[in-house]
Amino acid sequence: MIRLACIEDSARMAEINVFCWRSSYRGIISDEFLFKKLLVHKRLKAFEKDFENNNYESYVYEDKEIVKAFMSIGKCRNQDKNDAFELWGLYVDPVMKNSGIGTTMIKYCEEIARNRGFKENTLWVLKENISAIEFYKKMGYEADGKEEYIELFNAKEVRYFKELK
Repeated sequence: MIRLACIEDSARMAEINVFCWRSSYRGIISDEFLFKKLLVHKRLKAFEKDFENNNYESYVYEDKEIVKAFMSIGKCRNQDKNDAFELWGLYVDPVMKNSGIGTTMIKYCEEIARNRGFKENTLWVLKENISAIEFYKKMGYEADGKEEYIELFNAKEVRYFKELK
């Protein structure tokens, strides 16, 4: 079941976020960042603050009262895509990957976008995160040529899009 996330989900979201980053970005982002700066207790505080300030629209995938994934979504943040929706982040617990959860979540995001009148969905992914890129391509997303350098991570991210029908 997918439901709107609440502040009580913060701890589980922090765990998933940290372990996803470590398993997906090892070799792309420095170990210094992944294991010394990206810590569950720090992410927990950040998620709690985000909920208190109503910063994001987030949803969790829950099965048998276990949160297995979460995503944050909203209007596209890029000025050149003013009329698009965006999947800001999608994180599936690494031990639960390849079970259809990511597919279910992204389809849910697209459904929300359609229901709100958007004709396009966008997302950003690290250029070296090949498994995520392959997943998004399988879901019908294409690179649109837009890239950004993230100095903090010394890495590039690329934007993907999908027309919603």
